[in-house]
Amino acid sequence: MYTDLEVRVSGLPSLMARSHDPADVLATSLDTILHDRSICCGRNSALQDSVERADPLSLKDVASKLQGRHLLSDGRPITVTAEFWPLEAVDALRILNALKSKRALLIVWDSHLYVIDGMIYRWVQYSADNGPYTVIRKLRLLDTRYSDSQREVEFNRETDDPGKVQGCLTVTWAPQ
Repeated sequence: MYTDLEVRVSGLPSLMARSHDPADVLATSLDTILHDRSICCGRNSALQDSVERADPLSLKDVASKLQGRHLLSDGRPITVTAEFWPLEAVDALRILNALKSKRALLIVWDSHLYVIDGMIYRWVQYSADNGPYTVIRKLRLLDTRYSDSQREVEFNRETDDPGKVQGCLTVTWAPQ
């Protein structure tokens, strides 16, 4: 309780978007969290057309375009689950559970798309009647526009404006 803890998703590929164009950043960010080029977002991947049709700065639109049944280039079907959490539904425990399950997430903050690959958090007890709560202290973000020191970004709950967060997106897939 009241001690900072950290969770990180390790082993994510260090991909860099071809340009700073939001569409390229979206494709590279999705490729980073899914890390399977046959799924996303290479040429002839299952999600290539859906990603190209999505508004790259609207995670709600991205979720709606990705959700559902898709075909791999060899014709095998997959099911993609894309869940958008608007700001009011972003919950520290949901993010923590995703990261502990080794699933990175996407976030749009201050009109930029990032990959959430880690979180510093603590358990806090507000009253004797309720159990402890998970409180986000910092989110560790990857900015796929860069490959240098600008790549690693931090959202600090104490100093950054949470009102500039659009929400979070989780994306998973499974063979059908």
